[in-house]
Amino acid sequence: MSDSEGMFLPGVQSSLFFETPEEIYARVFRELKPRTPVPQVHVEFCRFANANSFIRLENGCLRVRISDLLASAPAPVMEALAYILIGKLYRKPVSRMHNHRFRLYLNRRDMRRQANLVRQVRGRKFVSGPKGAVYDLEEVFERLNREFFDGLMGMPRLGWSRGVSHSMLGHFDPSHNAIIISRIFDRQGCPELALEYVMYHEMLHLQFPVDHNGVRRRVHTKEFREAEKKFPRLKEAKEILKRL
Repeated sequence: MSDSEGMFLPGVQSSLFFETPEEIYARVFRELKPRTPVPQVHVEFCRFANANSFIRLENGCLRVRISDLLASAPAPVMEALAYILIGKLYRKPVSRMHNHRFRLYLNRRDMRRQANLVRQVRGRKFVSGPKGAVYDLEEVFERLNREFFDGLMGMPRLGWSRGVSHSMLGHFDPSHNAIIISRIFDRQGCPELALEYVMYHEMLHLQFPVDHNGVRRRVHTKEFREAEKKFPRLKEAKEILKRL
């Protein structure tokens, strides 16, 4: 059977399915650090707002904190995560097989659905509101909605970033249904064309959700790119962003 279903996997020892998480991490540690005595291992499942996991060596104890989203993960997936975390801790290369197995599990439809619900319930999302010092994001959204989407796109939560970001000009957060735009655009002298293009780009993320296929995650699909080309003065807008 396949990794994605969490069933029997060729090449996986049956004893793996009867190990505790601590035993899995101790075994992986012995394999990756054969000359180092195995420290005490403590594994804890935590109510994180995402599927992140953390590891650190503290006072001779290997402390692992794993998202409770993974509490029921099959043993081979837990083993793959152990290789990934311990590998990162000691800067050891992680095999493609373990990375593939873990990513395939996270990309399962049911896991994506659970992760999205957890982010909605537990995650905190700062949304400043649409009105800025110079521009009103609601006005920009509605203008683009009428021009490119026949006025049919529902308005998500709109807000400006906390600070002036030069790297993250805008992003759409599907878990909180929010578009956040960098405050770099909310100032006198900033061409409105640049702001409109970034808003249009993020609106396309509402229209064309992320595509998942196995371990592949495509944010900008072919349909997305074709729609983006319809933005007037696209080249000019991108040149302005380069100068910003």
